[in-house]
Amino acid sequence: MSVSSGILIKWTKGFSIVDMVGRDVAACLQEALTRKGLDMRVAALVNDTVGTLAVGHYHDPDTVAAIIIGTGTNACYWERVDAIIKCQGLLMTSGRMVVNMEWGNFWSSHLPRTSYDIDLDAESPNPNDQGFEKMISGMYLGDIVRRVILKMSLESDMFGPISPKLSMPFIMRTPLMSAMHEDNSPDLREVARILNDIFEIPDIPLKARKFVVKVCDVVTRRAARLAAAGIVGILKKIGRDGSGGITGGRSRSDMKMRRTVVAIEGGLYSKYALFREYLREALNEILGEDIAKHVILKVTEDGSGIGAALLAASYSS
Repeated sequence: MSVSSGILIKWTKGFSIVDMVGRDVAACLQEALTRKGLDMRVAALVNDTVGTLAVGHYHDPDTVAAIIIGTGTNACYWERVDAIIKCQGLLMTSGRMVVNMEWGNFWSSHLPRTSYDIDLDAESPNPNDQGFEKMISGMYLGDIVRRVILKMSLESDMFGPISPKLSMPFIMRTPLMSAMHEDNSPDLREVARILNDIFEIPDIPLKARKFVVKVCDVVTRRAARLAAAGIVGILKKIGRDGSGGITGGRSRSDMKMRRTVVAIEGGLYSKYALFREYLREALNEILGEDIAKHVILKVTEDGSGIGAALLAASYSS
């Protein structure tokens, strides 16, 4: 509603505090600070992607977008005010505005959705919401892998007797999935250890371990490629994909591509080497090497926190 107020419309990522829906989150935080006797004022309500963009732009003026790829996923970008229908007629000093996309809730019939995605969504606390996020982010990838292993167990004897732990949602966390995916030992002993520790499946043959690594690879590669497609969508919208923008009308050949920085934050991207590799590979594939070399993906550490502080400081002054 303003720089320091906003109404909670709905929860995501498994949160479900019913009493908060429809209330001003900043006002509630302010009341809590006051109750604790803290002399603090909430100066700005900032989405984490917007904070990441703020700190990215502070350090590098060529930053045009920010992406969160961690437990959840979201994106924001810097848009011309004349391209925002809601803002037409408003006087803006900069001529630009940050758009928080909430892309985790993006949905399209073109998304490569499987039976595992449909089942995960149906059994989640927020069915029919955050469809894109459920195919990309760290909260969900491990559970997609669990669902595939469960089906393989039900339809073959590859894993021996079916473990009850395989039916427990979210027991397979994404960091464990990445550890299996990146296991370089000849006998995949880390894969065997994790499957034994988490699912209580002992003595897994090497062939089955290789299958599990392949499943992790397919799920991770799909997630990274979808995230890359989302980034290219933003670059296309603002004319940074070498095409001159959706309404530019110029061909790629007569465009001079500008240096374009995308700030990225979140453990899934920063700590998962194969995810980063697949995302970059997809960017190069979609944009072409000549254009993609001008697109720099910059990891930010606590960018959302520092960015929020920068915005609060700039508003307070």
